[in-house]
Amino acid sequence: MSSKKYGVLLVNLGTPDAPTPAAVRRYLAKFLSDRRVVDIPPLIWKPILYGLILPFRSSRVAKLYQEIWTEEGSPLLVYSRRQQKLLDKKLAGIPVVLGMTYGSFSLSQAIDNLLQQGIDNLIILPLYPQYSSTTSAAVFDSVSKILQGYHTFPNLHFIRSYATEPTYIAALKESIEQSFEKHGRPDRLLLSYHGIPERLAAMGDIYPQDCEATTKLLIEALDYPADRIMMTYQSRFGRLPWLSPYTDKTMASLPDQGVEHIQVVCPGFSADCLETLEEIKQQNKTIFLSAGGKKFEYIPALNDNEAHILLLEKLINTIIK
Repeated sequence: MSSKKYGVLLVNLGTPDAPTPAAVRRYLAKFLSDRRVVDIPPLIWKPILYGLILPFRSSRVAKLYQEIWTEEGSPLLVYSRRQQKLLDKKLAGIPVVLGMTYGSFSLSQAIDNLLQQGIDNLIILPLYPQYSSTTSAAVFDSVSKILQGYHTFPNLHFIRSYATEPTYIAALKESIEQSFEKHGRPDRLLLSYHGIPERLAAMGDIYPQDCEATTKLLIEALDYPADRIMMTYQSRFGRLPWLSPYTDKTMASLPDQGVEHIQVVCPGFSADCLETLEEIKQQNKTIFLSAGGKKFEYIPALNDNEAHILLLEKLINTIIK
């Protein structure tokens, strides 16, 4: 192994500190003010954000968080911390710190923690398998801005994405097959990815290509008919067109096509969160069953599964060795 002193920064999106309107408002204000997330000019966007969205959306979103909040806190933070601790144990001697792009466990605190340990090589691993300017690039921007405050900073190793990494595909395959074994093989397997506005893809964001690449490899890996695997996009926001087909619209239409049993996996989420536990496991289940479906299962994110931690370890070791 190299004599260089490495440190690992695991990064995820972030979460409110509590499922309350005030905490959600603070979190959404920071998240939705990022130009990578919403690229509308601030003079136009800020009055909309602070005058319309935050006053009304904060209370509604807080109620959704209350549906999934655990005794340990936000599921996203709970699983992300478990991932950090397990990976730190695997990479004995190489410090692993968790940072969030928005909210508590800030990136600045995480980076300062690692630099105080004397590292000279910083590996940045955004926990987004598929690249997007709204996620991975936002991490890069934030890290770059933070490092402007240091006179000296370490060599940087940025893992942009791992959409086609064989160990990632194998981990997803294992998770899906475990669900098939437990619940039976469904009429359809639906792969639901977080959406982005079509406009961003037209401007060059390669996110849809990364999602399609993951889907293609999963189809090849699974012993399951390719024509029964569907790919959709969820979590759209606003009135402009987003990547389609939409998950919720698809869910509502499937029973009329004779689909009674569906299982859903969200390959783009490294940890379960509001968008998987509330939007998919609850909202979309209701949509499917209300439309005439009979059986619905959500396949959990990789979370702190051993196969997932091995994947993260391999991504790091590819740089170190």
